[in-house]
Amino acid sequence: MLRRPLEITQFTSGEWIDTLKAAGVQISMDGKGRWIDNVFIERLWRSVKYENIYLHAYETGAQLRRGLTEYFHFYNGRRIHEALGYATPDAVYFGAIAEPLPAAA
Repeated sequence: MLRRPLEITQFTSGEWIDTLKAAGVQISMDGKGRWIDNVFIERLWRSVKYENIYLHAYETGAQLRRGLTEYFHFYNGRRIHEALGYATPDAVYFGAIAEPLPAAA
């Protein structure tokens, strides 16, 4: 007998939503099928896999942790990103923070 796939997940089920509402939580979701929500993180993990994990074939969790720590330091501090105007994420983030704020009127 063919079964229909579940169309709800634990985070969008009525029971979970009711629990959140009863606790006074304001819920913010784009809705089912919003593919754009994961695009940025999926792109990041693609880079991590192809630029680091597949190249090193780590054998232990400790090696993986060390390798990913080094990679993310590289990714954020030295690897330029076309989408950021060929700047690094650190330069964009910390540069924006370092800009002086205008004086309050």
